[in-house]
Amino acid sequence: MERLRVSEIFFSLQGESRTVGWPTVFVRLTGCPLRCTWCDSAYAFTGGERKSLEIILDEVRRYGARFVCVTGGEPLAQASCLSLLDRLIEEGYEVSLETSGALDVSTVNPKVIKVMDLKAPGSNEESRNLYTNIAHLTSKDQIKFVIKDQADYAWAKDKCQEFELEDRCEVLFSPVAGAIRAEELAEWILKDRLKVRFQLQLHKILWGDRTGV
Repeated sequence: MERLRVSEIFFSLQGESRTVGWPTVFVRLTGCPLRCTWCDSAYAFTGGERKSLEIILDEVRRYGARFVCVTGGEPLAQASCLSLLDRLIEEGYEVSLETSGALDVSTVNPKVIKVMDLKAPGSNEESRNLYTNIAHLTSKDQIKFVIKDQADYAWAKDKCQEFELEDRCEVLFSPVAGAIRAEELAEWILKDRLKVRFQLQLHKILWGDRTGV
């Protein structure tokens, strides 16, 4: 019987990405091989509870939601994450996967919406970017840059141009909370006429920086 180590399963509003604002069930898996300087879910690095796929699916069904987001940590660090994604798709959910971009996404169910980070230098994990993943992104997927300062912004712009990301999928730019002012990043995007989506973390605006939201 396949099992996954789960940090939490909760029902909230999606705070980021294309489905921002929609009621969503979040399945947060435990463990991550990265240690980004700005990480806001370090509590999911360890611990959690081992649960079978059936128990996880039962908990998801309880909320009667249309959207399910599998996140972490880094969900793909557990091999059975792929089976969970397949089962969620089979049950008719609109499923998104939040992944660091450091692990191979080529075997993810093609019906799953991949929301994939590229780690900027300010994360201290730039070297972990697996750029071959970009070839597996389609127009329904999204690529996210979390930006700590102007150097990160310049780097993100260069990557958008180098890999022609704006023509491949939706591109998201987010400020690191407390590192730069949100309006500063917004002004840079407007000045440079970038074809990217600026986003803030809606759940933190509503409920603050705490778990279960």
